Amino acid sequence: MATPRSDSFHRLRTYIAERMRMSHIYQPLMLMELLGRSSPAPAEDIARRILGEDVTQIDYYTERVKRMVGKVLTGNGITAYGNGTYSLIGADELSDTERDALQQLCRQRLDAFREQRGEEVFAHRSRQRTPISGSIKYRVLTRARGRCECCGAHEHQRALEVDHIVPKNHGGSDDISNLQALCFRCNAGKRDTDSTDFRGLQASYGHREAGCVFCALEGSGRVLLENELALCIADAYPVTEGHSLVIPRRHVADGLALHQPEWNAVTQLLKLRREQLATQDPSISGWNVGVNSGEAAGQTVLHAHWHLIPRRDGDCEQPRGGVRGVIAGRQSY
Repeated sequence: MATPRSDSFHRLRTYIAERMRMSHIYQPLMLMELLGRSSPAPAEDIARRILGEDVTQIDYYTERVKRMVGKVLTGNGITAYGNGTYSLIGADELSDTERDALQQLCRQRLDAFREQRGEEVFAHRSRQRTPISGSIKYRVLTRARGRCECCGAHEHQRALEVDHIVPKNHGGSDDISNLQALCFRCNAGKRDTDSTDFRGLQASYGHREAGCVFCALEGSGRVLLENELALCIADAYPVTEGHSLVIPRRHVADGLALHQPEWNAVTQLLKLRREQLATQDPSISGWNVGVNSGEAAGQTVLHAHWHLIPRRDGDCEQPRGGVRGVIAGRQSY
């Protein structure tokens, strides 16, 4: 016989299943923490529950393990690293009593350090002695369009932090003009010895050249695929059926001078267009992908662009050598 459900169960079930409107993951996590215990939960315990679901925090400390603590312990012959995992050298020789004693010693060292340093222990996570207000942080992240102003990583890919361009300990102010958005990896790499200003990088993505045929493509109806930083069109003079061009939106002549986020965007569209064409035409059995950089290399439109050329068995007498054919007589070898 089924156990009758309480009024509280029905009230909570109705809220969770039907009434709960979520803009983030916080509500169900708080409820899970409260449901999993018989006593009230301090706010700190609820925060720890949420922290456990935050993959950006896991990513951050994974980087710290690999770049810092893991290197130090392995370099001192205490741990060994292999296949993505760390092991304690000599661990199989330790008794349970010895393990407990060593853990207690670690706890003593940890407590002594925290007593000495206080709140400074995790000051590196805030990157500033005085916390940046939520409204200022919002303005900085909005100005950066939610991307790291160094590597271009989106806030959904990597946690973003508000960085002082001129570090605080070098006299930098909290004024928004001295703030920029950096992902935790770039911010950790920058440290407080560097005052590089990355904010102009974001603005450079909007550069368009008057009179450039590729800069004028946006909204023209020729665009087959696009993302934030690049677009794909069909070549106006195809060498094979399906010949396509992938073009960064920013006007830049040299295809090898792209910012890393643009490389990522171009690569994404090359892959998407290749998948699209391969699905549409099963006769495609190969690809040529290339960029002409400079007039001596045959570039005629001085706006970087990548050629994606589908190849089919028998489409030319001798395909051996592929892109080596840009120099007559050098294709075959």
